[in-house]
Amino acid sequence: MVELLFVVGIAVAVFVGFNIGGSSTGVAFGPAVGSGTLSKLLAAALMTGFALLGGWTVGREVVNTMGGQIVPQARFTLAASVAVLFFVGFALLISNLSGVPASTSMTAVGAIAGLGAASGSLNMDKMGEIISWWLIAPVIAFWFCAVIGRYFYPYLVSNIDLEPDEDGNVTTKQRIGQVLVVVIGCYMAFSAGASNVANAVAPLVGSGELGLEPGILLAGGAIGLGAFTIARRTLDTVGNDLTDLPLLAALIVEAVSASIITFLSALGIPASLAVSATMAIVGLGWGRATRTTKISEAAGKAVSGEAPEQVAPEKSVSAALSADQPGGEVARIGEEEPNELKASDLFNPGTTARVISLWILTPSLSAVASFLLFSAFPIYG
Repeated sequence: MVELLFVVGIAVAVFVGFNIGGSSTGVAFGPAVGSGTLSKLLAAALMTGFALLGGWTVGREVVNTMGGQIVPQARFTLAASVAVLFFVGFALLISNLSGVPASTSMTAVGAIAGLGAASGSLNMDKMGEIISWWLIAPVIAFWFCAVIGRYFYPYLVSNIDLEPDEDGNVTTKQRIGQVLVVVIGCYMAFSAGASNVANAVAPLVGSGELGLEPGILLAGGAIGLGAFTIARRTLDTVGNDLTDLPLLAALIVEAVSASIITFLSALGIPASLAVSATMAIVGLGWGRATRTTKISEAAGKAVSGEAPEQVAPEKSVSAALSADQPGGEVARIGEEEPNELKASDLFNPGTTARVISLWILTPSLSAVASFLLFSAFPIYG
């Protein structure tokens, strides 16, 4: 019976890693494949290698956190570990059905927290630290990209041309840009491995049924399996909403979000790459859109209670960031035409509310369901 349960646990861990590979490959290498710089096969190979590297180096800190610091390792019996992994798999199912990238890291932490609450062994200090970073990281992503969007993005677009000419000619600058696309994709894959390897194997490693290094290899292999199979579909559509952006904007978002997640992984904090990337997109678009107004003017309107101008709901971040063209003259802040670019162009409020609601809902449901399960069936140690 124990051997069968272990096999089930391995199967669920592979399922989790498989789905992570399928979704993360599009995020990391969608721009490179969409621009014709990489083939899908080479993108999958790079995803596999760098995700494994991220898990083997930085990611082991996250495995240690999720496998023994939120709740004691003794609580991770084999049965409890398999149950936690099922919650992570369920989160992936919700994500796929809803079309919203739910955070497997946040859901996994929620399930482990439910186990800790039911067993009376939850480390509140560690949970407080994790939740604090969940709140801080998206704010950092937003404001860092907002500053780039407001003060630097138009100049970067004017001086950096990543798109080949219509006749297929590629300049030296564009060659450098293609290399940059691949390098940042590899960096994104590294950060995805660093943060997500723990989601697949941390409970099993915590139970002692699976060693740390074999667990990382198992998760890395599962991510690679997803990269070579189901990721081909996401690469066909050039990943997700991230790659609807202009190529330069997508690279900025990737670099910022990957840096935040790599930093948090080094601290042993499980965090969501999707959350940071989405807030980076919104921040970049918002910062770019606010160039129509000087800070002094915006403050004056806020004090007077003047309402912002309204625009058509079909406007998007992509439209806001596509307003700039390589080689074009950059208007100074406050001199751009408000009817061409408005601060409310940056996102669809309804969609954003749905995404944020799901980010809050999935780990909360995971924690409650886990608590109820382990309260009714105390299969923990």
